[in-house]
Amino acid sequence: MDPSIQKRVQELHDKLNQYNYEYHVLDQPSVPDSEYDQLLNELKEIEQQYPELITEDSPTQRVGGAVLEQFSKVEHRTPMLSLGNAFNEADLRDFDRKVRQAVGDNIAYSCELKIDGLAVSLRYENGVFMQGATRGDGSVGEDITANLKTIRSIPLRLKNPLSIEVRGEAFMPKSSFVKLNEEKEKREEAAFANPRNAAAGSLRQLDPRIAASRNLDIFLYGIGDPGETGINSQSEGMQLLNENGLKTNPERKTCGTIEEVIDYVNSWVEKRAELQYDIDGIVIKVDSLSQQEELGFTAKSPRWAIAYKFPAEEVITILHDIELSIGRTGVLTPTAILEPVRVAGTTVQRASLHNEDLIREKDIRLGDHVIVKKAGDIIPEVVSVITDRRTGDEKEFTMPTHCPACDSELERLEGEVALRCLNPKCPAQIQEGLTHFVSRNAMNIDGLGEKVIAQLFKENLIEDVADLYRLTKEQLIQLERMGEKSVENLLTAIEASKKNSMEKLLFGLGIRHVGAKAAKTISEHFRSIDKLREATVDDLLQIDEIGNKMADAIVTYFENEEVQELIEELRENGVNLTYTGPKKERMESVESAFTGKTIVLTGKLAQLTRDEAKEKIELLGGKVTGSVSKKTDLLVAGEDAGSKLTKAQDLNITIWDEQQLIDEITKQEV
Repeated sequence: MDPSIQKRVQELHDKLNQYNYEYHVLDQPSVPDSEYDQLLNELKEIEQQYPELITEDSPTQRVGGAVLEQFSKVEHRTPMLSLGNAFNEADLRDFDRKVRQAVGDNIAYSCELKIDGLAVSLRYENGVFMQGATRGDGSVGEDITANLKTIRSIPLRLKNPLSIEVRGEAFMPKSSFVKLNEEKEKREEAAFANPRNAAAGSLRQLDPRIAASRNLDIFLYGIGDPGETGINSQSEGMQLLNENGLKTNPERKTCGTIEEVIDYVNSWVEKRAELQYDIDGIVIKVDSLSQQEELGFTAKSPRWAIAYKFPAEEVITILHDIELSIGRTGVLTPTAILEPVRVAGTTVQRASLHNEDLIREKDIRLGDHVIVKKAGDIIPEVVSVITDRRTGDEKEFTMPTHCPACDSELERLEGEVALRCLNPKCPAQIQEGLTHFVSRNAMNIDGLGEKVIAQLFKENLIEDVADLYRLTKEQLIQLERMGEKSVENLLTAIEASKKNSMEKLLFGLGIRHVGAKAAKTISEHFRSIDKLREATVDDLLQIDEIGNKMADAIVTYFENEEVQELIEELRENGVNLTYTGPKKERMESVESAFTGKTIVLTGKLAQLTRDEAKEKIELLGGKVTGSVSKKTDLLVAGEDAGSKLTKAQDLNITIWDEQQLIDEITKQEV
């Protein structure tokens, strides 16, 4: 092959990437569209003639080829946690107070617009875009690389050969949303309710060409493991993203006080309507990474960040009826059935009424005109009644005295406002529990949705979760809409779920206060359901992030004889009861140079990957963190160590090279 052809291909790559960056990231195109198209066509022609020159990061590879059969799973190297919420100035001040109590008054906050889209992660290896994934449950997402490649503001190659995972929010601009819905109306298809749903729906298409046609965009807002980059703050991280051609939101601001934060928040309450994309709040983060490290995390969210949600939108509609349902914990929940109304970008027909006390307090009657509010993801709720609009035809609502599902007497436990059915055999509770058990974040049994669970329950084929593992082909084939292939797939999914790691089962059991993140933390610690069953409240409280309520709930749950019988039935049916995730047990009997120490890794390691080094240090009793602070005991410096090494020297922290690390690990393994 003529070397000049390879040279021309590289020239085309460089020019097209630069023009693409100017147009889609900077919004400052330097050439007309016709010139960009001409160069792109030239590159396509060369690649058709010389297919061996096609690379993953070629500008021609924005729209993937074959339609996917399904999305594969991606485990996030660093969990993508959700944020705690603030709804008013008092919540922000409370957040600030807790931060200052923990790290002192010398703090700065990084404030960023909260884009209303789909959270995603992008992984680059040596500067090349290798994989993109949805947030999923925070630990495991879906591989949507082909669809993300169609977003032209995502560079297929960074300006520097970094290996880095970045997080951001993919979204649909308002103009793209309007155009998409106009096209849907022409085809007499149902329109999308809002840009967020449209963006999420576009990125979860198995055909990348659909995503490509919808003109999505993205703003990047963070780095998965900032400890790998040498940066010391969130604001430095955003600068690093910009320097490498990644698109960040320019409207961010670093504030020195909570007063500045509140002023920034208030300034956007009205201005948000002027933006060409939807935002539903402001994200406030402690800027310093070392202070973030010091503040740490709860089981669900970081203590160093909070999401301020904009005030809810309120509308007026008519309340036609109140529907009652029993949840898996036995709580009776009243739900308002409304005249359909548009609020906060979606059509609302149902709204929460919470409990009997609220209905009485607000004097809610059937037929009332009511004010309904909704903000972002928050479930719509009835705020108040417009009594001036009453005609006299409205009817008072009376809560039942007995469970609508099993007719057991409803009770109100001491200290609770909710009515509760205490019958452990209540079919509504069992059915809700079964639906939770098979859900994606629990045992993840594909094909077992609410309707199939309801069918199985109605036909008396299941009474508890153990019964799922006794189902046969003969039983399932009799059900409506269950063909041979559906039955085979369902039985395969049930069989596969037996191999799930303990945390999936623990979350699926539906113990009060135990979410998916806490279930994993507990499972990593105890390693088996049997050991967890023997644990006391004090044993559980030794685990970071586990509080009294959760500990009490777990101990009480496993003391129940019916629960103990259920566990044995699951065991007999081949369900795994042990933790099979990455081994993180420390070698308690071994005393090493890492025991009880806080260690930071920096620079490039030649003999170990960073993940391997971290795992080995933790096995030997150490704790690996991402940033250097006064609490750091040891810094391991590889090649090209930068600002962390300098900071460690300034703080007189012990510094090792990689060989000293290897020697200590080898000494303990011998």
